Amino acid sequence: MSKILLGNVAVKWLRKVHASARNEIYDSFFVKGPPTEVIQALVPALSEKEDSKEDHRAFCLNLERLLILCLLDNKGVSQILAEFTCCSKHGNDVLKPDKTMLVSRVAQLLASVPDKARLGASGALASTSFFKNVVSQLLAGAEAATVQLAADKDATELCALSSVFLFVGEVLSRVSRRGSTGILVAELIPRIRNHLHRCVPSDHKAISPEMMQHVSQSQFWFNVVEAMRDQHSIERLTEELLRQLASQHISDEEAYWILWTLFNQSFKRLTVMRSMFVDKFLLWKTFPLCCLRWILHYAVFECPPNSTTETLMQRTPDFFGTLQSLVSIWSRKEFVQSHSVEQQAYITAAIGLCLEKLTKKELETTKDVLNSILQGVSCRLESPIELIRKMASAVALTFSKVVDPKNPLYLDDNCCENVDWEFGVLSSKEIKAPLHAVDSENKPKSRENKRNAGEKKAKAIKSDVPDVRAKIVEIKSVDCDQMSDTVMNGKFEEEECDEDSMNIDASRDSSLEPYDLSDDDTDLQKKFSHLSDLAAALRKPDDPDGVENALSSAEKLVRASPDELRHNSGDLVRALVHVRCSDLAMEGEEDSAEEKREKALIALLVTCPFESLDVLTKLLYSSSVDISQRILIIDVMTEAAQELAETKILKTEQRRGSLITDNSPSWLVPSNRGPSGAGPWREVSEPGTLLSWSHRYEREVPSRSGQVKSGKSRKWGLGKAKDLQLEWSKNRFPLYAAAFMLPVMQGYDKRSHGVDLLNRDFVVLGKLIYMLGVCMKCVAMHPEASALAPALLDMIRSRDVSQHAEAYVRRSVLFAASCILISLHPSYVASSLIEGNQDISTSLEWIRTFALQVAEADPDTECTSMAMTCLRLHSEMALQTSRTLESADHSKTGRGLPTKLDSIIIPFGNVMK
Repeated sequence: MSKILLGNVAVKWLRKVHASARNEIYDSFFVKGPPTEVIQALVPALSEKEDSKEDHRAFCLNLERLLILCLLDNKGVSQILAEFTCCSKHGNDVLKPDKTMLVSRVAQLLASVPDKARLGASGALASTSFFKNVVSQLLAGAEAATVQLAADKDATELCALSSVFLFVGEVLSRVSRRGSTGILVAELIPRIRNHLHRCVPSDHKAISPEMMQHVSQSQFWFNVVEAMRDQHSIERLTEELLRQLASQHISDEEAYWILWTLFNQSFKRLTVMRSMFVDKFLLWKTFPLCCLRWILHYAVFECPPNSTTETLMQRTPDFFGTLQSLVSIWSRKEFVQSHSVEQQAYITAAIGLCLEKLTKKELETTKDVLNSILQGVSCRLESPIELIRKMASAVALTFSKVVDPKNPLYLDDNCCENVDWEFGVLSSKEIKAPLHAVDSENKPKSRENKRNAGEKKAKAIKSDVPDVRAKIVEIKSVDCDQMSDTVMNGKFEEEECDEDSMNIDASRDSSLEPYDLSDDDTDLQKKFSHLSDLAAALRKPDDPDGVENALSSAEKLVRASPDELRHNSGDLVRALVHVRCSDLAMEGEEDSAEEKREKALIALLVTCPFESLDVLTKLLYSSSVDISQRILIIDVMTEAAQELAETKILKTEQRRGSLITDNSPSWLVPSNRGPSGAGPWREVSEPGTLLSWSHRYEREVPSRSGQVKSGKSRKWGLGKAKDLQLEWSKNRFPLYAAAFMLPVMQGYDKRSHGVDLLNRDFVVLGKLIYMLGVCMKCVAMHPEASALAPALLDMIRSRDVSQHAEAYVRRSVLFAASCILISLHPSYVASSLIEGNQDISTSLEWIRTFALQVAEADPDTECTSMAMTCLRLHSEMALQTSRTLESADHSKTGRGLPTKLDSIIIPFGNVMK
């Protein structure tokens, strides 16, 4: 009968049957029919195609109406469950092959309804609303069916093998496979939370497994996950469940019991389920910190959090095995290089939470945990990325508390007693990569955070990975007159303040106290007036006070630019590089001495660049300096380049005497006299030119009476150009750019005694490339940029540099590439393309390809974001270059003569007659 109604009758007579009669015939037949047979008849008919579009549309509308009526309005899913429950009651619980196929067929058809519905079908058949209704009916009906089967003495005890659970598992798996796991979990969480509240009696605060087992509905929740059988769907369901629980800020105890209720039965039986929690969710996935705690308590600690039995429980062998696997992976240097910062923070937090549960006695029973932790801490302390070093400090502190609780080990001044295992990237809202980029404006802050730079390599490294910004060069306009006025006003204000303060001091009783005329230490210090004496004092390590006094006087004396500076700058540079600030300063004042040394070196580079650079570039690859001194050399070169580049343009106006009074009309603008109705004068630019050398004005004039043509514009302009303002740039760096860049780009790939930039000393390589990028930024839009860019491109294009294992080096390469894109003038790129220069086009294409590869496949999140910025800069440069090429073609075409000339009009030809 259903084939007749859905086949012959539907095709030929459906549009001709009245709506009331159609509803009476179809509704009475399908609504009252068995739900499993109804769904097998209606859903396949949705995919049938008719010859006539109108017939097909009427046919589909009728089918969709029946599906909504049968499945949604009349709770058809609950009726299907009731039908399967009835079969289980009569002893047919052990499924036969044909029965299993029937259940799978019905579940498949039910889950395929949104896919087979038309594009313009009712919103009730859309996947979001349809699956929400289906899952709601499914969970409520299955829970009720479980209670009904448990109450019936004749019902089978193997509910996991019943057709009810098979149908539930099949539908949930297919819903998850179709991308609606979020809808499924959103319906699942409130129901299981209500079930947990139902299991706890009113006189109890905590829950226990015995309480849950006595509730009949628990049998459904114990078996629902195991009934799914599709492991991929179970993983997606579990992952979405953890994330939604974290977003709802569920307590740790409630989250633990939710996981225990859903997964405990299958967790004990199935190895693949335990592997999902212990291996995939701890080693391969990344969850918020609260989810990590839940996973550890459920799958590793195997006890609820904050319970009285947690501290008394004996650690299982699985706990020590999981800890051993975590620290063995965490200790590898390849893991630090090849995994994202978020993944490293996640595993670090897992190790830290496990160590917090250990005792010293339990730690002694573990194998190789101590060696792995020491190895992992050591390799992370060498990282230039601050967050990686913070992870090492956190694990070291927690491990030291296990070994000796009274003497915790603090490797960082910012460490606190309670470690924050989120590290700023494992929040419950979103997982975000840390930005370790420090712009040039933040350099003083990073300098203050350095500790003992001469002795400890880890503390000599400043995390100054560049921040790629589209706007590199900032040009500020400063008026000298305004500046002088400001200075004068500030001087007067200062004098007034000093006078007031003197009056206040005179009125106090403390001003009558006798002066302290005893000799101060500062009065007894030697005053340096010659650079040779300064350099000699710096070479006396047995006189720390004299060396400290020399460091304090060095910058001021160098900035004074004495006559001997050019001759003694090299000797002073060597003395400053080799002085050991950590041996001289008192404890806690190493930063001050180090900062004075850096400022003195920067002053030497700024006041005497060529002589100072000649010494520093030779010392950079010398075997007589260590890694901290190489970092010092690169840092001061970076700071000096930025100081030399001070990208400000001063504008000075030529002031003349008052030729006219303030009340006189402007002699520059034409008079307002003219015919009535004339418009105001407005300044216009010279047509066909980018810069107007004179002022031109025009206005609209009304037409005369009886004149058909529109009025003309009267134009008036100056015969003499306006006096130009004097402009000059203070950017002095382009003159020294080659001396900064070219020497240090030679020999970076050579391995010698104490120098190995490509492998061991990768921090120096990353800082070197960063410094070269800053130099390119400082010569942006200057001719020197086009001359130096090819050499830098050859350096960063080498495989050892661009494909370096350390993310720190790759970040520097991306920064340098972005600086090259910004520094090159579009006209230079356009002229290179016109002249057929393949080197520049090949290099720029390599930048685009390299950035694209990093954005797609690099494990470091910061590298991917910098690569996206580099691609944007490349597209902007390509756009500007194309515009330059178009303007060049247009101007070239405009200067050429046309092919057909009737007459040549020479301007002002009548004057020559």
